[in-house]
Amino acid sequence: MSPTRCLILLLAFIPCWSAASAQDVILVANKSVRITEIRDADLRAIFTGEKTRFADGSHAVPVTLKGGPAHEVFLRNHLGENPEEFRARWRQAVFTGQGAMPRAFDSEAALIEYVAVTSGALGYVSRVSTRDDVKYLPVTKR
Repeated sequence: MSPTRCLILLLAFIPCWSAASAQDVILVANKSVRITEIRDADLRAIFTGEKTRFADGSHAVPVTLKGGPAHEVFLRNHLGENPEEFRARWRQAVFTGQGAMPRAFDSEAALIEYVAVTSGALGYVSRVSTRDDVKYLPVTKR
């Protein structure tokens, strides 16, 4: 196959990659979380350490994945950061005594397990689980 033909095929698939990367994550929360939706600004504030409480005043416990596509999508879509920027922000908070980095998990299953048993926990996954011991929160832009 000629280099030109390869380039044309590669360029033809770029919109497909963009569509896949534009997908969002699903927020999972412990059943003790009383809110039924979360504003995007509040979500960002909780995961950047600016807030430690949900809009109703209850304690928020953000948890993350250690890496992977869902982690990158969450950071990009909701925090406007890449993984390096996210880690740097939290390292600075830890170093200055202003916060402790959110607990991070190797797998979505482990994250969901933790969220299910931790009051106030909030995390994200790439798809809805069949588990009924967590609740799902929609994100609003208002």
